[in-house]
Amino acid sequence: MSHENHTFYLWINGQKVAGSEGRTFWVTNPATEEPVYEVHEATLNDVERAVQAAKTAFLDGRWSKLPLAERQARLNRFADLLEAHQDEIVEAESRQSGKPVKLVRYSDFPFSVDNLRYFAGQLRALEGQAQAEYNGAHSSWIRREPVGVVAGIAPWNYPIMMAIWKLAPALAAGNTMILKPASITPVTALMLGPIAQEAGIPDGVLNIIAGPGRIIGQALVEHPDVAMISLTGDTATGRQIMAAGAHRVKRLHLELGGKAPAIVLDDANLEAAIRGIAVGSLVNSGQDCTAATRAYVHRSRYQDFLDGIAQVYREVRLGDPLNLSTDLGPVVSQAQWQKIDSYVTNAATMGGRIVLGGGRPEHLPRGHYYQPTLITDVEQHWPIVQEEVFGPVLVVLPFDTDAEALAKANDVEYGLASSVWTENLRRGLWFSRELQFGEVWLNDHLPLTSEMPHGGVKQSGFGHDLSRYSLDEYTTVKHVMADMDNETVKGWHFTILGDVPE
Repeated sequence: MSHENHTFYLWINGQKVAGSEGRTFWVTNPATEEPVYEVHEATLNDVERAVQAAKTAFLDGRWSKLPLAERQARLNRFADLLEAHQDEIVEAESRQSGKPVKLVRYSDFPFSVDNLRYFAGQLRALEGQAQAEYNGAHSSWIRREPVGVVAGIAPWNYPIMMAIWKLAPALAAGNTMILKPASITPVTALMLGPIAQEAGIPDGVLNIIAGPGRIIGQALVEHPDVAMISLTGDTATGRQIMAAGAHRVKRLHLELGGKAPAIVLDDANLEAAIRGIAVGSLVNSGQDCTAATRAYVHRSRYQDFLDGIAQVYREVRLGDPLNLSTDLGPVVSQAQWQKIDSYVTNAATMGGRIVLGGGRPEHLPRGHYYQPTLITDVEQHWPIVQEEVFGPVLVVLPFDTDAEALAKANDVEYGLASSVWTENLRRGLWFSRELQFGEVWLNDHLPLTSEMPHGGVKQSGFGHDLSRYSLDEYTTVKHVMADMDNETVKGWHFTILGDVPE
């Protein structure tokens, strides 16, 4: 891909199309603050076109009624073609989001391809209850069926990976889809349309439209022909979608915000904890709902931990995301930069101590860069501890007992991810049971795998990405019950018609 500007179109019913009102918008590179991609903006008209294309494709069964082996083969072909387009997708992802290219090339992209291949395999292994005559007269069995038209609303922090996390299980289950990427990072999602078509995904099965969430997203949520909404985003947006979807009893899958604690016990391998939590806090410039944001460290290890992680933070290389040696790129936008800085400034005003970082690095005057920031001397109830900052910011708090660490870790409204660092398996297992989070890592923070579920509790939402549990989200359960006795008068009919048998 050259460095020139590129224009991207909507993908509706197997075709690149301009928005019906001819409007376009620019996607800006967060590292340079320059516009790099022109994107056609969808309107309510285009939402209707996309929904009707998906509805028609679902009703005529061009995808859902394919033999499972054929559906699997086409999804695997999709994965193969993604790999063939790796270089251009990776570069576009880095340019639109500011993500370091090494993070995309060696993490986000291969995970996306793996996820597509995983669901291609799982679609042939749906589980169901055994067929049986439970009441002695009727045989019952379960059918797993696709939901119908699914709208996937993807976030800006992992544009290509979240797009695949939504479309892979949805298509594997036989649904059709309208994918709506975030307006500030829509490019790699829009690139998927022609690749899917080349792989043999029938026209209308996957539609991709870009535009403002308050208009396009809202229209998808409220549309009567959209059976399900799958959102990855912040909790406030999740609440709005729940409220809007309630009018039509819309099926929802919501993966929302997080405020992950990392608990370092007195027996932890301190060097491993320092490095692991540093990586877990800085991934994607901290713009990750599972990122380590609160480190609770036993008082006996507190100062050593603080000194060690400050040293690691000083070694982080900020710079051009397209350079393979860059560790940390910019945050996604000036608005995000200001949000992060307001939390840091507020913490300092309230009496917190900024050990390291805060604000823009001096050697990078252009771009939305924010320094890795370490804050101590904070209180549990402060916003910097309770609320999602979504930036390269870690607060460190001491504790004296396991019970205190647990209580403070659970004392937030979120419940997505957490980690515990200890050499004592029994203590680790106790924490894994008591922590109110959808994921608990022991002696690590961040790794996920296609085979295991990812989802939260409390204000972090409900439902799961990844794993065969995700297929449950995108399928419905139908009970089929068949009479086996061929009798005109059934034994239970008297309860409605006739006398009680003597």
